[in-house]
Amino acid sequence: MKTYIVGGAVRDELLGLPVQDRDWVVVGATVEAMLARGYTAVGKDFPVFLHPDTHEEYALARTERKSGHGYTGFVVHAAPDVTLEDDLLRRDLTINAMARGEDGALVDPYGGQRDLAAKVLRHVSPAFAEDPVRILRVARFAARFDGFEVADDTLALMRRMVDSGEADHLVPERVWQEVSRGLMAPAPMRMIEVLDACGVLARCLPEVVARRRIDPLLPGVLRCAVARNLPLAHRWALLVGHAVDAAESASARLKVPLPCRDQAVILARDGETLSTASSAVARLELLSRCDAFRRPERLTSLLEAAPCAHPVPAPAVARWQATLAAAQAVDGGAVARQCADKSAIPAAIRAARLAAIEAADATAGRG
Repeated sequence: MKTYIVGGAVRDELLGLPVQDRDWVVVGATVEAMLARGYTAVGKDFPVFLHPDTHEEYALARTERKSGHGYTGFVVHAAPDVTLEDDLLRRDLTINAMARGEDGALVDPYGGQRDLAAKVLRHVSPAFAEDPVRILRVARFAARFDGFEVADDTLALMRRMVDSGEADHLVPERVWQEVSRGLMAPAPMRMIEVLDACGVLARCLPEVVARRRIDPLLPGVLRCAVARNLPLAHRWALLVGHAVDAAESASARLKVPLPCRDQAVILARDGETLSTASSAVARLELLSRCDAFRRPERLTSLLEAAPCAHPVPAPAVARWQATLAAAQAVDGGAVARQCADKSAIPAAIRAARLAAIEAADATAGRG
């Protein structure tokens, strides 16, 4: 029985990057042998165990055979006769198909170290085509490792997967998982470019394909998001929040979390208004649309994301902050108690908020 560190941990170590998680492969062992050594079985689809002391994951070396469509259609074979090279052969990219033994020796049967040096993302074997999620992973790695290029033959294979319909079996949850990780990477536009080049973007995010045709500023928008270290909801909004219908349709298709969907819709609807709404009435209406009186963080988030897509001068940001503060200072309960007619309460509160905003404008010399 031999154990090896595999995959991303080896890759990141060779790149001089911090190793976040270590995955292990065990060669020459059985389930019974692992349990006898105190490992805890946790794998559902194939034999994976937790180390009794470190709790790191150890998987028995395995092979996979395609049995259906999508990323779940596989038959797994894990046995003592499966070699390390067999296990590495089933992996997606050569840079992820390396291992390091307990003695520290590097095992690199498919040229991963060479491709790391050349900054190339290359598939290990034709079996790459059996799992459409690998297309998304390649694009995400392109976003994470800025400057890496997809090998020509790998990109051609990805296109064939799309043309053959294999990519049609991608499920929204897995698409969002990879897209969201790519958006948080150092070069998210590279992910978009790779997905577009192979045809998957048109299947998963046609709104972004349409935007790329008419908006040459998208790369700069995403670079701005990275430079400002914006969170995921902001980056998603900047990707699809160029139009309300695009924000809604893209968010629904990928089943994105509600905060991401809301941020995209608000940016599409109100982002440009931040710099054009000069009157107190217009600003009050935007605050109402954003539900900023109950959820002031919505205005804060809009002010954080919008400058990457629309020019919002610093004085305008300060004005919006003062506008919200003035409106929030209105005691809605006190206003309501002064209304004999309950149906008049909403209008009375709105009038009080508008008066407060106008007073703040006058105090600041904007009246």
